[in-house]
Amino acid sequence: MNVNEFNIIKTLAEEGNMRKASDRLFISQPALSQRLRSIEKEWGAPLFIRSSKGLIPTPAGEHVIQFARETLARYEEVTETLQAMVHKVHGTLKIACASIVGQTWLPAVLKDFVTEYPDAKISLMTGWSSEIVRALHEGEAHVGIVRGHSDWKGAKVHLFRDHLYLVDTVIRSVDEIPGTERPFVQFKSDSDYYEEIREWWQRHFQSSPGRQIIVDQIETCRQLALNGIGYAVLPSITLRADDPVNKIPLTDGDDRFELTRDTWLIGYEQALTLPQVEAFKETALRHAERVR
Repeated sequence: MNVNEFNIIKTLAEEGNMRKASDRLFISQPALSQRLRSIEKEWGAPLFIRSSKGLIPTPAGEHVIQFARETLARYEEVTETLQAMVHKVHGTLKIACASIVGQTWLPAVLKDFVTEYPDAKISLMTGWSSEIVRALHEGEAHVGIVRGHSDWKGAKVHLFRDHLYLVDTVIRSVDEIPGTERPFVQFKSDSDYYEEIREWWQRHFQSSPGRQIIVDQIETCRQLALNGIGYAVLPSITLRADDPVNKIPLTDGDDRFELTRDTWLIGYEQALTLPQVEAFKETALRHAERVR
């Protein structure tokens, strides 16, 4: 039985009269009688007894009438839900994000997103850029957030650019670096971040740092610098105004920043059209404006 047939059974039971039911259903009495016979044949039992007083449900008919009412009520409920879903953001948003962004910038974005779209669910993974691209290729994420120069061939939206600073509790100028005995704390990953800092160093100094500490997490690098273990080059996204360190901008002779890091939102075009992904993109761009 389809929805129309369930509605016929429900209307016949409510009206108890073939003529009234046909008027309500906007079909002729002969056509309605034919439809009822077809329905009864499908169930293999008579559903109504026709009498001078109208239609009286049989025991089988009572069961089918109840089933029809429950089915139509559920159908209406699902229909209303689907109609509401057209105007609501729902479903799971799967994000793969660079660790540094996931630790600093993303939490505030997600806070606004879940507040505005409480029906949406979030799946989040963080890692290196190569892991994020892999997650997109394998369908584990709808959207990725990567840092630096990305060779992603799909959709790519620029979020923001932050600047890199020399950070230390002792050193107050880049000119002090050649004579210092303090270690240079560096963060190494599969991105071009480490290589860009090495190139910057080679442009300004004639020899390698005297002492070096290499770590694989940028937060470890930041904590070592904040606690006076050594100096580091860190992006502004990781720094706060109340950090107890000297923040020295790495600029050229024209006071332009020599080292910057771009943050990108990437994904496949089809995934970016999903309502929850579009909503996240809009939220992310609003927050990105505050960083630029």
